[in-house]
Amino acid sequence: MTALNRWLIALLLTAAAVVVCYLWIDRPLALFAHAHSGQREAFARLTHIPDLLNPFAAIAFVIFGLWVLAGRPVTRIVAAGALSSISLIVAEAIKNQLKFAFGRYWPDTWVQNNPSLVHDGAYGFNFFHGGQGYASFPSGHTAATCAVISVLWIMYPYWRPFYGAIVLAVAVGLIGANYHFLGDIIGGGFVGTSTGWMTVAIWRARQAASVPAKAGEL
Repeated sequence: MTALNRWLIALLLTAAAVVVCYLWIDRPLALFAHAHSGQREAFARLTHIPDLLNPFAAIAFVIFGLWVLAGRPVTRIVAAGALSSISLIVAEAIKNQLKFAFGRYWPDTWVQNNPSLVHDGAYGFNFFHGGQGYASFPSGHTAATCAVISVLWIMYPYWRPFYGAIVLAVAVGLIGANYHFLGDIIGGGFVGTSTGWMTVAIWRARQAASVPAKAGEL
């Protein structure tokens, strides 16, 4: 099975999971989280884990870019840092376009008195509506986290239990604080994982292609 086939299967499974969540899980889970909102602050702290990723991506990309421009070797840690930055930046761009395309109501009211499930009973998608009040799907926090984690997952597999714990913590925080529906998190996870997977795949394909080219030059 090719990597493309595996990605397409993952896409279909993600779509199916989002539909299942939308029909049977998202609404009752969000109402449950709201009914038990006494611990919201504790859950909200977990959602701050990816907050530093955007500035980190910009700084890391500049640092590693200057490193390479200075003629320094591209070590695995340099490659991992640069690829994580690229993956995050791409995931952010894709996530923003998908939020506009799907226009999903939020579980709760957060931005400019936006309509929400808890506040207004509003539930569903408003395709191509636009605006911060209609941007629940997919989860940007999850997409950003998985964009970085997926690169590290591939390049430094020894730490996978730690990576999984980070993603789980962010997901639990988003649900517990009622910031996102479960379906949003699944969608965001797919976006971030896809960008990381594709970024590393492009890098590795270029590396593999450069070997015979160099051999032919000798």
